[in-house]
Amino acid sequence: MSNTKDMLKSLPELSDDPTHPSQVAIRTFALSLSLSLGPSLVPFVLSLLTGRRSQKTGLVALRKVLRRELGYDGFASAVTLAIGGGAVLRRLWQSLDDVAKDDTKNSSTERRSRMRSWLTYLYSRLTSRHKTFIANVFTSSLSILLLQAGRRRSERLRNIPRPGAIPIPYTYTPSNPSMTPFTRNTPSPTLDLTLLVLVRAIDVAFQSMILKFTSKAESEPSESPQEKQKKSTNKEKLLLTTRLDALVFWACSARHVSYSLPSIMWCFFYQPERLPSTYVKWIRTLAGVDSRLLRALRLLRSKEWTYTRGSPANPTLLTTYAKDLGYPSSWGDPSRLPAFGGPSAENVWKVLGVTGREGLGGVPCELVHGGVGSNMSLAGSCTANSGIRGAKAFFEAVLLYLPAHFLPVLITRPQFLLRPHRVLSTLLATCRSASFLSAFISSFWLAVCLTRTLALARLFPSVSHDFWDGPQGCIMAGCLVCGSSIWLENGRRRGEMALYVLPRAIRACIPDRIIRSRNGMVTTLERLTYVLSLSTLLTAAIHNPEYLRGLSRWGLAFIMNGPHAGFWQRRRSNFETRPGTPTQNYTNTLASQ
Repeated sequence: MSNTKDMLKSLPELSDDPTHPSQVAIRTFALSLSLSLGPSLVPFVLSLLTGRRSQKTGLVALRKVLRRELGYDGFASAVTLAIGGGAVLRRLWQSLDDVAKDDTKNSSTERRSRMRSWLTYLYSRLTSRHKTFIANVFTSSLSILLLQAGRRRSERLRNIPRPGAIPIPYTYTPSNPSMTPFTRNTPSPTLDLTLLVLVRAIDVAFQSMILKFTSKAESEPSESPQEKQKKSTNKEKLLLTTRLDALVFWACSARHVSYSLPSIMWCFFYQPERLPSTYVKWIRTLAGVDSRLLRALRLLRSKEWTYTRGSPANPTLLTTYAKDLGYPSSWGDPSRLPAFGGPSAENVWKVLGVTGREGLGGVPCELVHGGVGSNMSLAGSCTANSGIRGAKAFFEAVLLYLPAHFLPVLITRPQFLLRPHRVLSTLLATCRSASFLSAFISSFWLAVCLTRTLALARLFPSVSHDFWDGPQGCIMAGCLVCGSSIWLENGRRRGEMALYVLPRAIRACIPDRIIRSRNGMVTTLERLTYVLSLSTLLTAAIHNPEYLRGLSRWGLAFIMNGPHAGFWQRRRSNFETRPGTPTQNYTNTLASQ
């Protein structure tokens, strides 16, 4: 027993310094594992609670998920290698610099001049920020290689054909010898992560420029006090940033002029393959649009389904849809629907039994609304459709935003929940965020109805509804209007919303053939983007934390400085760090905010 105790005492203890590389690595692994493994375990937990088990929630599937996330090539391990490894290299580099300074002090000037070389001169020109960036570049390069290797292995295991399955024909190409028939023509599994860190790195660059611009603009009146100048600078920065955030969000949602630069909403209707499948599913759930109506819009864009020539290849696409909603199947037959407005259209509507579309053509509103308001005999009302969808989206968004607003308070400042005015302010912030999402959906539908039914189509009855119901008609109007609802959101949260949709918008702008090619040039470009972007973020977290904001600032403050950082408790940390180091400056900056 004494030998065992002596052996345990001889083991190295974990440093109490929260900025130590070992603690940074532990926090990184814990946070990244919760982000990757947590959502993957949700289907298994739900299957246990509901008792509905399937092959996707069985023991074999659980073992695969655990192997993927807990393995050495999982997401948590790769991110820990990038961040924790960078912290180790910075600490080693700092130790070497201290040794070099001691040797320099003990050596003579003549000896130092003889030993100085071009490489030594370049090294002497490196600042602490440069050394941090170089260390992060090295570890981030290893991280992306490890992460992509793990994702390729998971793809191979997931796509192994079952016994007796018909193999997919595949032609071997020397340029991609390691490419299997299952991974060809599929996007890179790390593309979304790369675009995420790219957008955050771009935001760091913009925040630095905005901060320098506002500081320069406010530093001109030298007679103003320092605190007043700082407060005015922060106010100017916040005002400019929120305006840019609103513009970015609107641009991501609006319809672009060029077909090569589509928006997110435009891609949802016409090219959903350009967006992540989970994101498309989430939008479809909120929008409440039947897949057959979406299919008709895409065929209308390609001229395969028109009011003027009908659709010989898809004659029953909307007829079955109309029948399922309880209307005559003729309401969805393009060969019988009027293509133009005017008196001729009114005669057709009398034959089909449609009311409320006098002087208009196109599909009846009852089909476009998808039966919304039919229980209240308001299926044909455009205002009722917009209002009901907005109200439904509001209550769904409240359930969505409640955890997002209360969990950070519960984790960081739980005592605030004992104060009624704090709880009320959090509830109001939740309702404000829900109002933004509700206005986004209702304004889109209202713009669609104003274009094809209430206003524009009535003003120009001679224009075919192939145009009004096409990509340059009601869909374009809806995309242009819905993004303006971001002004209902809180100014600080606009930035997080813009940073959330911007990676999807960038992905939508990249041609699909490039995303799915997976050739050497595309893979190298993605790796380079990931390495430089992540290194920029980590360097800013150490030396310029004021350039970070939102989730990146919250997460990196926890990783680099621990749960006692000033960003978490709004006060100085109670641990000691060496004065003058970047970490101490980081802590003081967070505490002052």
